[in-house]
Amino acid sequence: MIGKTGNIILKKAGLCFSLLMMLLNFSACKAVTAVSDVQTPAASTSAAASNQSHILVAYFSCTGNTQKAAQTIAGATRADLYQIIPAEPYTSADLDYNNKSSRTTSEMNDVSVRPAIQGTVENFDKYDIVFLGYPIWWGDAPRIIDTFLESYDFTGKTIIPFCTSGQSDISTSESNLKGLSHLQGVQVTWLDGKRLSADVSETDVIAWINSMNLKVQ
Repeated sequence: MIGKTGNIILKKAGLCFSLLMMLLNFSACKAVTAVSDVQTPAASTSAAASNQSHILVAYFSCTGNTQKAAQTIAGATRADLYQIIPAEPYTSADLDYNNKSSRTTSEMNDVSVRPAIQGTVENFDKYDIVFLGYPIWWGDAPRIIDTFLESYDFTGKTIIPFCTSGQSDISTSESNLKGLSHLQGVQVTWLDGKRLSADVSETDVIAWINSMNLKVQ
């Protein structure tokens, strides 16, 4: 028979045991939380998968419109993204199409101009499909796009142009790019280009890609 003192001891022991179990559970919860906060290998796997892509989305953008469209295409196709950056950046004054003496006006009036590009595409040979994006300047592709096309060997590759423009379509620029002397005699496949809005949806991009029967995965 347990006396009053024994009951008190048992109660204290029970309380200590309960506190111990609570501490153990709390520690276990913290351990689970810590594990869930650790970056898993899957996060780096997407970057590795991107490095294995056979699709490149190369684009030139000054105001950001073409960049947005390019990013949407890259996301829909799991493609690598490459920004064509001019060695000499364009200023707002350079882009003033109302000024007949502006840099862009002068460039677009001279088909031989080839603005220099900063940097190069790494491992260009691994790409089979190249989406090529640009804004429409004076009804045509900016001359820096000519520079890009003349900087690499496109033999065996498929080129898909796309542009952003408020009014002009892509037909004139597409025809002129195909006619570059650098590409004559080269076994390259051109697919019909498309004019896109800056806020083009991924759904519309996927529909466009599916219409070309591209193997993008």
